[in-house]
Amino acid sequence: MSSSHDAPSLPSPLPESAVLRAAYRARAAAADLAPLPRSAKDDALLAIADALVVRTKEIVESNALDVARARAAGSSETVIDRLTLTRERVAAIAADVRDVAGLPDPVGEVVRGSTLPNGLDLRQVRVPLGVVGIIYEARPNVTVDAAALCLKSGNAVLLRGSSSAYASNEALVKVVRDAVGGAGLPADAVQLVPGESRESVTELMRARGMVDVLIPRGGASLIRTVVEQSTVPVIETGTGNCHVYVDAQADLPMAVEVLINSKAQRPSVCNSAETLLVHQDIAEAFLPLALAALAEAGVTVHGDERVLALAERTGSKATVVPATMEDWETEYLSYDIAAGVVDSLDAAVHHIRLWSSGHTEAIVTTSQLAARRFTQLVDAAAVVVNASTRFTDGGEFGFGAEIGISTQKLHARGPMGLPELTSTKYIVTGDGHIR
Repeated sequence: MSSSHDAPSLPSPLPESAVLRAAYRARAAAADLAPLPRSAKDDALLAIADALVVRTKEIVESNALDVARARAAGSSETVIDRLTLTRERVAAIAADVRDVAGLPDPVGEVVRGSTLPNGLDLRQVRVPLGVVGIIYEARPNVTVDAAALCLKSGNAVLLRGSSSAYASNEALVKVVRDAVGGAGLPADAVQLVPGESRESVTELMRARGMVDVLIPRGGASLIRTVVEQSTVPVIETGTGNCHVYVDAQADLPMAVEVLINSKAQRPSVCNSAETLLVHQDIAEAFLPLALAALAEAGVTVHGDERVLALAERTGSKATVVPATMEDWETEYLSYDIAAGVVDSLDAAVHHIRLWSSGHTEAIVTTSQLAARRFTQLVDAAAVVVNASTRFTDGGEFGFGAEIGISTQKLHARGPMGLPELTSTKYIVTGDGHIR
């Protein structure tokens, strides 16, 4: 590699803030990354994957410190699960990095092009965003996923994980930086934002002009704070208040399978179902089956009056408690689900419009007409017919690892893979043309 990948020269005098100095270094690294060929980026990614495997022991040991602190602080098992790294999980993260290396490089892709009537050649091509800041909670796998996706798409990344995962993130970033530098790319393309205080988050959110975009990943409070307080443009990744609607013409065994997979396969993630809606015409036949399956999976049901009455009448063994207004808007991320009976498909759509976070909404039905109406009327990043909400995922969609699932409508929506980490520019080529 050329000398352009040596330590970048920074403006003088440097900012006093360690966060802003990191942003300056990231900006210099991003300029070096942008023109690199795919082969250089892929070599760095493969080096990262190899290094993660070789250095698994130090990663797991650092993670154990975070897990011990979380347990001592009384964190829930859901939080512990998200935080924990095992040898198997590190190996899976390394495999994800290799998968990213195998994906097409979006940089330089011609989105559209034409020759104008005056003879000018016009092309719109994909280019890196520049410096991407990621603010996220206790999921250290995001550290590597974000670094891999940003490197592949030619971006530098500033990683600000939660203090609860600081030791894990510090170890992971050290491994990644060593591998990136060893492959001849600027190590400052991947940096952990200095500091564990809220002030470091605030500085990152206010680094407009040095950070090109921020992506928050986590709970509703974190995302709301970043969206409302950041002066840096934000791609909003939303919470997952996902619904499963069982239509009057549903296949009952299929509906039970879809419901249980959506809720209980991994309840701590944003694409797990949080609300069940059942058409009144099928409630008597379906709900006893659903409640029995939910009970077996250990799920507590927060039911409306009709669900409570049916559960009592049928002697259901499920744990069913009265639903409050708050339950309809809650992203539980646990073995809990809100459940209600609706009068019609349109009533289900109305409920979803009131409470949905715009992430993933599912219908189970054998009626093509009902499926078509549901997909037309429901406004969400993903609308699923006769399948689990758990499929809303970059890997499941074939995008490789994802940077997040966007629930906004500008630039990107749904699972964000490599193309969503690029912008575009127009290249206009003439032959002495003047206007």
